Amino acid sequence: MATKVKIKIKDATLLREKLDVLYAQTSQILLAKWALRMAKHILTITGVEYENNQIIQQGFATNEAWQIGNARMYDVRQAGFKVHKLAKECSNELEKTTLRVAGQAIGTGHMREHAMVASDYAIKAINLIYPNDSKAAENERQWQIDELTRIMNER
Repeated sequence: MATKVKIKIKDATLLREKLDVLYAQTSQILLAKWALRMAKHILTITGVEYENNQIIQQGFATNEAWQIGNARMYDVRQAGFKVHKLAKECSNELEKTTLRVAGQAIGTGHMREHAMVASDYAIKAINLIYPNDSKAAENERQWQIDELTRIMNER
């Protein structure tokens, strides 16, 4: 069953549908790996400093620990909430959206659905950087597809 977009975005609908098919075939652990890569990708594109941010780094580390069985879903959920709290405190819409990508990506260890929500927030961030540029959204969706395919093939 296809996932639903829960936020308002200008998207490359056919590419999202293609991504949704891949998502349905992918384990939660591989989705978590993909979501973290996507978060780092969007954090870099938007210029949101995360490498020295303890909350984000701890969230990424908690998700990675969960992937190998060294953290509980509860721990991942709490780590994601901390990043969402940072987002809530932001007045800058791009930074807030970018932090939502990271929070959702971290939360993928709690629920696999968070991976697709993170991908949609990534599109929203791209929409904010490149308003009315459908090619930018297409490029981001294609990056997401390519990256998920690469992770699926790494097994």
